[in-house]
Amino acid sequence: MEYAIGLTLALSISVFASLVGFDRDRAFYPIVMIVIASYYELFAVMGQSVQALSLETIAFAAFLLASIIGFKVNLWLVAVALAAHGVFDFFHARLISNPGVPVWWPMFCLSYDVLAAAYLALLLVRPKIPARAR
Repeated sequence: MEYAIGLTLALSISVFASLVGFDRDRAFYPIVMIVIASYYELFAVMGQSVQALSLETIAFAAFLLASIIGFKVNLWLVAVALAAHGVFDFFHARLISNPGVPVWWPMFCLSYDVLAAAYLALLLVRPKIPARAR
């Protein structure tokens, strides 16, 4: 069920963003990536784990950096970062013990991330939005 909800939500939000024009701005998917990456820090705070928060902050910083560089240079890096975050979701529990993470979250986030990455890749191939910054 978590996978289905993640896929449905990712597709709905991505199509909605295209219909209303949010994704015409190069900043849309980098911001989505930043928000997605920040949730594990929120969960660490909710779980009251300083150790988890420290480790999650390191992971967040990597995805934040990828989002910034992707926005400034080439949005393909953001698409790769979204897909990589899905892989991170798959392995997260083995890498970081974060008591605040809901049991269903990694599966939901993995499916959301991968579909959002695929949708962004489709936009870049078409080219609905330019991959390279001007």
